[in-house]
Amino acid sequence: MPLDVIPIYLLTGAAAGFFAGLLGVGGGVVVVPVLTVIFTWQGFPGREVLHLALGTAMATILFTSLSSLRAHHAHRAVLWPVMRRLTPGILLCTLLGAQLAAGISSRALAIFYVAFMLFIALQMFANLRPTPSRSLPGRAGLGLAGSLIGAIASLAAMGGGALTVPYLIWCNVRPHQAIGTSAAVGLPIAVGGTLGYVWNGWGHGELPAGSLGFVYLPALVVILLASVAVAPLGAGLAHRLPVVVLKRIFAGLLLVLSAKMLWSLYGA
Repeated sequence: MPLDVIPIYLLTGAAAGFFAGLLGVGGGVVVVPVLTVIFTWQGFPGREVLHLALGTAMATILFTSLSSLRAHHAHRAVLWPVMRRLTPGILLCTLLGAQLAAGISSRALAIFYVAFMLFIALQMFANLRPTPSRSLPGRAGLGLAGSLIGAIASLAAMGGGALTVPYLIWCNVRPHQAIGTSAAVGLPIAVGGTLGYVWNGWGHGELPAGSLGFVYLPALVVILLASVAVAPLGAGLAHRLPVVVLKRIFAGLLLVLSAKMLWSLYGA
């Protein structure tokens, strides 16, 4: 790994960890577009660049979700019964989603990813929140919700916060508890998604040295040094600061990063 990319990986990890803790969004929304640009610059095979970025981003969530989860649990913001009922569907569908991603072309996957990032950015910029209008469903209803969240999250390499938080608020869960529970839900998403990307990338001959399936280990290690350290800071600020302005700044960042990702893949 070239030494000059290490500072970029560190900054990427810090940003991913901070926003994962602050807003309950998976670090993948920052990590994927940045890694796509870096991997392209490093000359990795074009057909596998986006899959490597998605798999590596999903693996980072394994660790940032643990750090963020502990911080939210300390603030008593995690609804553990809800998390447990969401988990079976999440585990199954993140595994299936990663398998689906492995069979999709990079172009189609990039279009899906950018479209979903646009949805997240617009949601954050407008500070849209569903009106609490119902109560939490039973085990079957939460299992179905977990399945949908897991499938989409695995394709976008995110912790599911963009879906989990609005869903829980719609079900009359307080915003801070929705964010905290979303951080906890990020763990089973990351477990299922990471296993899926490792399995489906196993044995690909064109992957760079240091890859474990579709997970590029050198980038993973450096990003984690920063993200795990910074995630608790974001989680702590989530309980003390109004986050509307930060959400709008983050939305703008998502749009810029996604545009840059598309340019690096198809602009040349």
